[in-house]
Amino acid sequence: MRRRGFLLAGALAATQLARAQVAPALHDVRALVREVTGGAQPQSGGIEVELPQIAENGHSVPLRIRVAHPMTTASHVRAVHVFAERNPRPRIATFHFSPGSGRAEVATRVRLAGTQKVTVLAELSDRTFRVAEVSVLVTTGACLDDSL
Repeated sequence: MRRRGFLLAGALAATQLARAQVAPALHDVRALVREVTGGAQPQSGGIEVELPQIAENGHSVPLRIRVAHPMTTASHVRAVHVFAERNPRPRIATFHFSPGSGRAEVATRVRLAGTQKVTVLAELSDRTFRVAEVSVLVTTGACLDDSL
């Protein structure tokens, strides 16, 4: 009985340690959005975010962003910011645009630490902002080491 108890306690401790490492901290993305917007309230809509509902591997998750906005000198998308609430560094990307870009669209792959909400913030040339949020279930997380 002593050996079984020891093995059971060891397995329980290993499971708890694994859970602590797999569940990264939740960051307040709203504070980061306020920092970028200078306190201005972003409006929902106008951003199309393609992110799989389920990602088997958080090391390489496909992400496509399109902002429905004209790209003229007078009115264009200046930047698109991407935030992930469970990543050790939640500000995962910023893409800059100009009227010469033709359209505000980007496709890339991102690393995600686990199941979470990804927030996309579009900054327009008139200093207004649009926001979209997408949830993704990540079965195997990435970005678990803060030293990266």
